[in-house]
Amino acid sequence: MSAAEKIKKHYISVEEYFEMEEQSEIRHEYYDGEIFAMAGTSLNHNEIVQNIGNYMRSIFRPKGCKVLVESVKLEAIKNFYYPYPDLMLTCDTDDINAEYIIKNPTLIVEVLSKSTILQDKNIKLRRYKNIPSLQYYLIVSQYECLVELYSRFDDSSSWLYDVYENETDIINFDKLSLKLSLSDIYEGIKMKEEDKEKLEDYILKG
Repeated sequence: MSAAEKIKKHYISVEEYFEMEEQSEIRHEYYDGEIFAMAGTSLNHNEIVQNIGNYMRSIFRPKGCKVLVESVKLEAIKNFYYPYPDLMLTCDTDDINAEYIIKNPTLIVEVLSKSTILQDKNIKLRRYKNIPSLQYYLIVSQYECLVELYSRFDDSSSWLYDVYENETDIINFDKLSLKLSLSDIYEGIKMKEEDKEKLEDYILKG
């Protein structure tokens, strides 16, 4: 993006963004000088995040780790990209002592919605993979029983991809000694076939 384009789009600095977020009642994500207001979420979206968060807190809180849900910023790229992931797990000492921003998550979860699906599966996927501490990126659909997992291979820049589509499936996070079943993720969630069809139509229309 050129300097002229940034001015035209009302470019703001990271410092201005941080100051604005402290005073704003609405959360905004920051990307290369632009800010984007966060949309509200559906009940299914919220419950799925809570299901995963509650399960992980029961396991990792006794270990001194933090499971952070929806309203905490991530420094995906310093001074360039600050999103609000749906869920983050961190056991990093600096993160645990931080006040506002997480920099070294081990796991990130995003629950798909119509307004974010392309971003979650493209821009965020590409940017999250470059976070050195990140070992897992979990993408969860709220419209059907479908979970996608990206796992870092050893400590390299290569990633493995797995997909889970049955409620009896169990996801293994070997580096965390964690098992998470799809039945736990989707507990209490009621889905409508028409919502899935609307999402597919939305994606096809771009």
